[in-house]
Amino acid sequence: MPELPEVETVRRGLEPAMLGERFARIDQNRPDLRFPLPDRFKARLTGRRVEALSRRAKYLIADLDDGQALIMHLGMSGRFIVEAPGTPVVEPGAYYNEIGRHLAHDHVVFHMGSGARITYNDVRRFGFMDLVARVDLATSKHFAAMGIEPLGNELSGETLARLFAGKFAPLKAALLDQRLVAGLGNIYVCEALFRAGLHPEAPAGTIATPTGRPRPAAHALAQIIRQVLEEAILSGGSTLRDFAHADGSLGYFQHRFKVYDREGQPCTAPGCTSLVQRLVQSGRSTFYCETCQPRLGKHG
Repeated sequence: MPELPEVETVRRGLEPAMLGERFARIDQNRPDLRFPLPDRFKARLTGRRVEALSRRAKYLIADLDDGQALIMHLGMSGRFIVEAPGTPVVEPGAYYNEIGRHLAHDHVVFHMGSGARITYNDVRRFGFMDLVARVDLATSKHFAAMGIEPLGNELSGETLARLFAGKFAPLKAALLDQRLVAGLGNIYVCEALFRAGLHPEAPAGTIATPTGRPRPAAHALAQIIRQVLEEAILSGGSTLRDFAHADGSLGYFQHRFKVYDREGQPCTAPGCTSLVQRLVQSGRSTFYCETCQPRLGKHG
């Protein structure tokens, strides 16, 4: 599944074709994606202008001029293809393990007033779209229980300590809990924990004192999470598995991975002679260095 950096890359790729433009026509080629498309989906979108295009965690949100918000989630394999008059066909991304675009899976096509055509293609059909009143967005089923935004002002050592204090769940599981921190996924959590020197199986509460105050590890982790995500966004996302950008450019963050998908390879930390290990947590592969990530953490 695309993670926050990939979704942000798609948002930036779609913005030139969508922002300030109207939906002139909608082609809806099936009644549902992962869930049924909203009632009167085509009619409610046709003629509406996109006032803003934002991201919340792994969701894309288009604010419309009538007070609605179009919510879009890419699921496992969703991608947008942008075709504009006089310009090459572009796609916000390319796949690391390419599954190919099959025209039979072009499920929704937005024809914009500018003449641009934006196609949503989804082979596995795990993505979805919804329409919600903008004023009700925060309390909608999509966002009501969602945690803090890791690139927002809320992320800090104090916040992580408050969220994780007293929790015995593994640190990695706590970071993946969308009710606590929204938008983080397996890839960037593995990378952040390695850089922070924290063991993925350590209890989440170890980064906080018994009174809920942040230990040095909490401050370090908050800073590193932000750094890892920002680096990935600048690199255009990871382009892992089924993810694809909107502007056709490749993402190169995968070449900077320190531990992810590097099982059995030498640790990249200077002076470390250990090999990257893999363990399975809640059905997901976790990659780490047993030397650089002791259970107590090098930040204490």
